[in-house]
Amino acid sequence: MEAYAVLETGGKQLLVKVGDRIEIEKLSVEAGSEAVLDTVLAVSDGTTLKVGAPYVEGAKVTLAIDGIVKGKKVVNFKAKRRKGSRRKVGHRQQHTVATVKAIS
Repeated sequence: MEAYAVLETGGKQLLVKVGDRIEIEKLSVEAGSEAVLDTVLAVSDGTTLKVGAPYVEGAKVTLAIDGIVKGKKVVNFKAKRRKGSRRKVGHRQQHTVATVKAIS
C-alpha cells in the first residue's frame, strides 16, 4: 500500500496521495508556488497509521499550486407567494487547484 494522508482545509477533509491533483477552497498563494499544510488528521506511510487528536504532530503535506479556478454556479432564488416578490442571486466560489508533492 502507498502513503496517504487525510488533511483538513476549508472546513472539509480530503484523503490525498502523492501525485493527486486536488481542488480545495481558495488559498492566498500565487500559482507556481508551493504551500505547506500542517492540518493533517491522519497519515500513513503504507504500513503504519498515525491518527491525531485532532492533528498529527509534525505531519505536513506539501502542495504545488497550479492555479485558481471558479467552481460551479450556485443559484439562490426566493419568492413570496401572491406578492410578486422575487429575488435571484448567483454565486461562484473560487477554488485553488494543487498537486500533492510530498507527505511527511
